[in-house]
Amino acid sequence: MVYLIGAGPGDAGLLTVKAREILELADVVIYDRLAEEKILSYAVNAEKIYVGKTSGSHTLTQTEINNLLVEKGRAEKIVVRLKGGDPFVFGRGGEEALALRENGVDFEIIPGVTSAIAVPAYAGIPVTHRGIATSFAVVTGHEKTADSTIRWDKISTAADTLIFLMGVENLPKITEKLIENGRAETTPAAVIRNGTKFSQQVLVSTLGKIAGEVAEKKITPPAIFIVGDVVNLRENISWFERKILFGRKILVTRTRVQASKLTRQLENLGASVTEFPTIEIVNPTDGFKALDAAIKILHSFDWLIFTSANGVDKFFERLKTFKLDARALANAKVAAIGSATAEKLSAHGISADVVPTEFRAEGLVDALKNSVAGKKILLARAEVARDILPVELEKSGAEVTVAAAYKTVPAAETKLDADFDMVTFTSSSTVENFIAAVGVEILTKVKVAAIGPVTAQTLKNFGVKADVVAREFTIAGLVDAVKKFWSDADV
Repeated sequence: MVYLIGAGPGDAGLLTVKAREILELADVVIYDRLAEEKILSYAVNAEKIYVGKTSGSHTLTQTEINNLLVEKGRAEKIVVRLKGGDPFVFGRGGEEALALRENGVDFEIIPGVTSAIAVPAYAGIPVTHRGIATSFAVVTGHEKTADSTIRWDKISTAADTLIFLMGVENLPKITEKLIENGRAETTPAAVIRNGTKFSQQVLVSTLGKIAGEVAEKKITPPAIFIVGDVVNLRENISWFERKILFGRKILVTRTRVQASKLTRQLENLGASVTEFPTIEIVNPTDGFKALDAAIKILHSFDWLIFTSANGVDKFFERLKTFKLDARALANAKVAAIGSATAEKLSAHGISADVVPTEFRAEGLVDALKNSVAGKKILLARAEVARDILPVELEKSGAEVTVAAAYKTVPAAETKLDADFDMVTFTSSSTVENFIAAVGVEILTKVKVAAIGPVTAQTLKNFGVKADVVAREFTIAGLVDAVKKFWSDADV
């Protein structure tokens, strides 16, 4: 089966649920220039073939693309033809569907959100509005006006709102034809480049002036051109570019699995986020020997202490290998270093008895030191961690067993080719591994955010002062601190 899928206008969040489901099953993905890397990442096990086109430069001709689809479709594979926007809105999806039908290859169409409507929406321009525009037309801007089949005498004034896709290079001729055929030079008009993306750029002008202004500002494709009185509504409806972090480029350093949570929250505030995994979570060096030994005598512990969400997950993974679950913790009280760790425990059916107000080892020591004398404690944590917790608890009279639940190691992928305004660090290990991978100099040229004072101190040890230190040592706390920093008008 070949699936002709619309990838949407750019924002990966606008991909349809059905499209993502098929991408996750795909054996082959044949994709265009406008397909986002994040969308392609859903096709984990697929062969990816680029067939993108730019003006004057085609990787493959349309006939060659059609032949490729037929070839792959006949190989009894799940084939995805991924196209920007919608396959049937100037996407040549109809031609590809006909080629598949003529060659006896089954296909299915999965529509996408078209840029014709989505891009103006992200710019705060509704294509219709009561009392202003009751009709709109979508027109290709790609045809050369000398041999154009567009009926300019009809289309120029037939619809209240005109939307031209792929029309930046032909903009002088398009505006000329519209004016020649009755559209007023003073009609509001806008060009929107990289619509729905964090690099979105909007130029508002009039039909008579916009071509010259686009040339002056050197606005290049991909962009759409919209003409009509609805453009004036942008002044009050614009929302995307008003997000607090819009236009800010932020580098997220974290484990591969955990980066997405921080990324989503920063993107929701308008930031353009690049993920740079600096550490991976792997099994401890002893292969869980110490942790397994502790689990076998779990009933003998009075307290279980967890210092990270990773530790919680790994602990419960080991429980399962012994055919045990949360009931095995019935005889012990449980402490979590912070709210994120407590939430992870809750997901496993455990309500933490103690969560300190200060989410670090010192806070946990203060919360426990008066109630652990003579008690046996199991501390499940990272293989390499600060010793303050076991040392101070033992000073309070506790018997502490430290068991490694996981180990952090440098991530294999350390390539960094994006410029950014800020880098975020969520642990000391992310600092150490980032600097080991790319050096410390880069941190002197950007703003730096740390999840808490311990991470900030690690940065200081390398000669880097954190511009932002979260008051609450969680992802949410870090996001709030970053938000507050960039909302300061003096920054």
